[in-house]
Amino acid sequence: AAMAQPELGNRFQCHFLAARQLGCFPWPELEEQLRAQPDSSLLVDILHQTLLHPLCAKYPPSTKYRRCFLTELIKKHESTGTEPLDELYDALADVLNEEESTRCYKNYLLPTGEHVTLSESRAIVSGGTTGLVTWDAALHLAEWAMENSAVFGNRTVLELGSGIGFTGIAICKTCSPRTYIFSDCHPGVLTQLTENIRLNGFVVEPETTPRSQVEPQGQEAETTNSPNPKLIVTELDWGAVTEKRLLDLQPIDVVVAADVVYDPEIILALTGILQKLSASRADGKPPEVYVASTIRNPDTHRLFQAELDKVGIGWQIIPAHSRGIFLQDEQPNVTILQLFI
Repeated sequence: AAMAQPELGNRFQCHFLAARQLGCFPWPELEEQLRAQPDSSLLVDILHQTLLHPLCAKYPPSTKYRRCFLTELIKKHESTGTEPLDELYDALADVLNEEESTRCYKNYLLPTGEHVTLSESRAIVSGGTTGLVTWDAALHLAEWAMENSAVFGNRTVLELGSGIGFTGIAICKTCSPRTYIFSDCHPGVLTQLTENIRLNGFVVEPETTPRSQVEPQGQEAETTNSPNPKLIVTELDWGAVTEKRLLDLQPIDVVVAADVVYDPEIILALTGILQKLSASRADGKPPEVYVASTIRNPDTHRLFQAELDKVGIGWQIIPAHSRGIFLQDEQPNVTILQLFI
């Protein structure tokens, strides 16, 4: 995933591969630029900063996605009446000869210049789960985290419903947590999650011995930052997990979750694990909790808030963050709640 070169103008500094649909690419502005600059240098630069970029070549988006992008790029070029560009047609020919796969890669640029690369399913529902794709709230929660990195710096973070890992990997690359615990309950999701963590250069460590056996009474945990956070992947069934299981994970400082409030049937299990997490620190200090939700059905979200009220968990809406880092085809209705457990 690469941004167009600065000399092409700010309008082309877009995260092409982070876009969900080709509608995110500034096609009208491109046509204006092509008419103003009839030689092929602009198209060559765009091509080499998108489909021919080394990262895209190594971790390609879906065949259909690349085919549609190149077809539209060729249409814009032909509309200017200039000479055909062989590189465009060669790239399209290469893509047309590819077989479509059930999996593809998505690459997301981070403000640090790094990137998050994910192997995702092309289907919204795959293997009986929706957890094999990245959802809007995960992008928004990661953006908020980057603007509030002090919340995560040198702290132990537990993510509920990590899916294939976008939010956690982005936080680990930009916010310097001490330990990040990814969790989910679907075996296929956990397998893909582990693959994506390793794909981004991290090592997945085994769960540690229960802290009661490794932390002497009265001693505080070491507070020095390590170059890379400790990353753990664990299976958590919200309805079955015990307080002891949560207590043995780590002393949790922060809990995050994205797009987990979508089904009324799981809300009781979610509020249940939040209640158990309130007792998961030996010092009695509950973790900070942040839940990002795309409000597709307002009734479901109101039900979640009502259940929080019923069990005595306070909540407040976090103000919207100031900038969008990851391009999307539209701005979904995403809310981030801070919970007080």
